[in-house]
Amino acid sequence: MKDLRRYLALKYIQYLVLSSSNAVSTLLGLLGSAYTMILLQSAKVSSKPTAVLISSLAQADILVFLSLVSDVISGSFGASPTASALARILLTANAHVSCVLLSCVAFEAYLITFLPAESRLLRTVRNARLISRAIWTLVAAECALFLADDHLRASGASAPSRGPLGLLFQLCSVAAALLRSLSYTLGILLRIVNVYVYYKIFFSMSPR
Repeated sequence: MKDLRRYLALKYIQYLVLSSSNAVSTLLGLLGSAYTMILLQSAKVSSKPTAVLISSLAQADILVFLSLVSDVISGSFGASPTASALARILLTANAHVSCVLLSCVAFEAYLITFLPAESRLLRTVRNARLISRAIWTLVAAECALFLADDHLRASGASAPSRGPLGLLFQLCSVAAALLRSLSYTLGILLRIVNVYVYYKIFFSMSPR
């Protein structure tokens, strides 16, 4: 559907083209996600694997809404480091889930264009749901690690530095730092892969 294609274009611009989010793109993204979730209530649309991925993409913007609510509450009752960290983690989760889901949609478009018959058994609603759940689970684990690392940094000297707990805290800090560096690299790679996929699709469909 044209509306879904426009929504995907908006999301690609928001997460894979713009270097950072801004108020205009965030507001348009929230409005687009709300409209898309209503649109996907149609049984005919929601029975397709691409629609499952797009639905999960739209639901990811609930995290943005929760982040804004957290900022409002924090501003009303005084700034809180915990609330600020939670709002930042929610935005991180939204960005990571959205980027990976957009790449999954691009990969499915590639399969539909170049391997329609060979990939038919892979392109099912069940597999799309499993992929969406796996992405959400991995990003939730990532954000839980970030929250734990932020808590340890805030506790400072009160955190144990020796024994099993000290070793666990050190491993948590190292893992969080590694994930933060990897997430930037993976973000760049996802941009390159998405551009390549749609470049191939565009020129394969262009009249020769």
